[in-house]
Amino acid sequence: MSKAKKNIEETPMMQQHKAIKQKYPDAVLLFRVGDFYETFGQDAVIASQVLGITLTKRNNGAAASLDLAGFPHHALDTYLHKLVKAGYRVAICDQLEDPRQAKGIVKRGVTEMITPGTAINDKLLEYKSNNFLAGIHFVADNQFGLAFLDLSTGEFLIAEGDKEYADKLLQSFSPSEVVFQRHQQKKFKEFFGGKMYVYTLDEWIFDENYAQDTLLKHFQMHSLKGFGIEEQKNGLTAAGAIIHYLRDTEHPNLQHITSLQSIQRNDFLWMDRFTIRNLELIYGVNEGDHTLLKVLDNTASPMGARMLKRWLLFPLIDINKINERLELVETLIKETDLRNELVQAIKLCGDIERLVAKIPTKKINPREVLQLAKGLQQVKIVKELCTAHSSDYLQRIGAALDPCPEIAEKIFKEIMENPPAVAVKGGFINNGIQAELDELRDISQSGKAYLAKMQAAEAEKTGITSLKIGFNNVFGYYLEVTNSHKSRVPENWIRKQTLANAERYITPELKEYEEKITGAEEKILVLELRLYDELLNELFKYLQPVQTNGNLLAVIDCLACFAHNAIHYQYRKPELHEGDDWLLKEARHPVIERRLPVGESYIHNDTELNKTDQQIIILTGPNMSGKSALLRQTALITLMAHIGSFVPATEAKISLTDKIFTRVGASDNLSGGESTFMVEMNETAAIINNITPRSLILLDEIGRGTSTYDGISIAWSIVEHLHQSPHQPKTLFATHYHELNELEEKFARIKNYHITNKEVANKIIFLRKLARGGSTHSFGIHVAKMAGMPASLIQRANEILTQLESQHVDEGQPGSQENEKSDSPKALHTDLSEKVKRLNDPKFQLSIFDAHSQTFDEIRQLLSDIDINRLTPVEALLKLQEIKGKLH
Repeated sequence: MSKAKKNIEETPMMQQHKAIKQKYPDAVLLFRVGDFYETFGQDAVIASQVLGITLTKRNNGAAASLDLAGFPHHALDTYLHKLVKAGYRVAICDQLEDPRQAKGIVKRGVTEMITPGTAINDKLLEYKSNNFLAGIHFVADNQFGLAFLDLSTGEFLIAEGDKEYADKLLQSFSPSEVVFQRHQQKKFKEFFGGKMYVYTLDEWIFDENYAQDTLLKHFQMHSLKGFGIEEQKNGLTAAGAIIHYLRDTEHPNLQHITSLQSIQRNDFLWMDRFTIRNLELIYGVNEGDHTLLKVLDNTASPMGARMLKRWLLFPLIDINKINERLELVETLIKETDLRNELVQAIKLCGDIERLVAKIPTKKINPREVLQLAKGLQQVKIVKELCTAHSSDYLQRIGAALDPCPEIAEKIFKEIMENPPAVAVKGGFINNGIQAELDELRDISQSGKAYLAKMQAAEAEKTGITSLKIGFNNVFGYYLEVTNSHKSRVPENWIRKQTLANAERYITPELKEYEEKITGAEEKILVLELRLYDELLNELFKYLQPVQTNGNLLAVIDCLACFAHNAIHYQYRKPELHEGDDWLLKEARHPVIERRLPVGESYIHNDTELNKTDQQIIILTGPNMSGKSALLRQTALITLMAHIGSFVPATEAKISLTDKIFTRVGASDNLSGGESTFMVEMNETAAIINNITPRSLILLDEIGRGTSTYDGISIAWSIVEHLHQSPHQPKTLFATHYHELNELEEKFARIKNYHITNKEVANKIIFLRKLARGGSTHSFGIHVAKMAGMPASLIQRANEILTQLESQHVDEGQPGSQENEKSDSPKALHTDLSEKVKRLNDPKFQLSIFDAHSQTFDEIRQLLSDIDINRLTPVEALLKLQEIKGKLH
């Protein structure tokens, strides 16, 4: 009975809302009611919190207690991006018919679903970054199929591989949203972490045959062989799931997704997620930190900025392609006029890649369509510059560019200069396009002129000098007369409204012209929108060529940017080769040198690695002296050379590198339940297990996350392993364990270097210069003093250091204070170098019984005589007391 009563009390509109909401339970539903988008219930609570709008109660029937929050429909762009950026899925429910013509409740339906990975609105996008939606297909044996789609540009990529490769791709592409099989949630979190926005789908969507059919229907093909990826079944399954997901979330207009490309692991220089993080390529440790991307990005267009980011994450290993880029950079450095003309044209193009992606959804406005035509005009200029040049690379780019002159000319012909940003306002189609439109405009304009003449004529006829003709939405055009002239109003005028100081009237003649004018204006808008829709339909034919233009312009933009950097930052052309020698002269850190105070220059260094006599460099030196900077600059210069950029060095001979591994600094993963040392060992193990003859390895302070002996033992064995490995990877190993300097004496291809310093008046001055030979101590107390530690603490530290340096622990005297209190400064200090020498002796084995052998023999005998199974707790305590007595 109560249920029936509730249904009776619920209004038809709220019943409609409930039905639609049930189809989109996990989305915030923006429900169009008249001129507002309303939210109800929990959606309203979310909207009020995220958007800062008022939360009220809906007051009708059973819905009296229902929360309500809304905003004007024209403010959708203002509020929509806030909800999506807060991580919410948003379903936009519009009125599907004119309320004036509706019989009963207005028909409504969801016209668009926006999620973090499907956004194309400018306010939801970073113009220098892609907005990827990722699909992951979990396969047996920890294999994965992956797909990445940027709906705002149409880029669609697939890949296949193991957990490590999948993790690297997810970190590199940084998708805004990831979709995968529903039952794989636990595994996804375990493998890839829980920070990404995810949405799970039913298992059947990841069926191989269904995914293939989905893709064939989308591309309107009988086979995917044309893309050269038909064998990558797992990647194609992930791609099919993405297309399904888009259609399921009200994204039917996907015509700008015209191709599917494969990302092959062996086509790029490999960097795992730790290396990308450690080198601070894209993101710094802290927000606002300088990164390599920030330093290098002097691109002229959003397309170029997005491509540069991709190049940094996926450097080339094809030496011919790298040299092709380097040679064009060299050409653009020498030919200033050519570079300036290309950059200027690319800058004027705008973001044609994202503009063309708005065409299928018809969300591109007249101003943007005109910009697209202007961009195509600039493409023509770039094409002419490229094809006229002697460079084979430029000629190939020029041949592939398509200015699409027919559609550009049509746009210029039909769209007015300076059109409005919103099509529904009208006034953007040129005269001379359609006779009916021109005729209606004449009526509209002459009608307005007639009204002005009527006003003047009536004022003269009646003597009402203040007479004016106005308009409002209630009763249209009217004649307004102030009260002081009210007596002069003719009898045939019909009064319509009384104001405080005036009266408003209409006349039959005025109404006749009103109908003609307003009718013409409505027809004008209908005609303009129809012509505009026809123009957009015509643009569909040009989606792929315009996308290709955007990609090629981005390539030129990046290489012109490299030329700009080389000129302004004094970079030099690297020489890449397939041999083993690796040499940098006067090398600098590309990021740090850009942050130096004015007038201060970066201290450059020479570095050399080879497989003949200097495969591994052991680098020691004071804390804060610049060891980590030297390691990072080595990796960054190698990386820059592999993307085709000039480098910060006077000379750079770089052997072709297929993998860069770094382990730089300690990084806890306490939230994941891992200690600093566990993270360090995991990352180092990943390096050791994946090295190749062309790898570059940079290790910084390995082993410091555990005890001194453990740390030295692990660091020593890692260096030894890398030296003895058949791959002989080039390695820089920075350490504060000075004992590792002894490795140079034992292995042919290990060399010691240190960062120089000098002491003046008990102060340390870092010279930041690399020199042969090992360092002897780390100057930790000096660094503590520089950091602002209290003077009393520094003084005590120096006293302890003096004590440690002047006295070794006497290991041969049982009962000494050092043995009795093992955590005293003297007990902690042992001759580490002597112990490390013994590590290499096969006869040597660490044993707690090495010291005081007679005492420990007695204890060993005592323990062996105990029958643990028959021992009572009290007897155990007595035995423990007996053992303790023997130690004393």
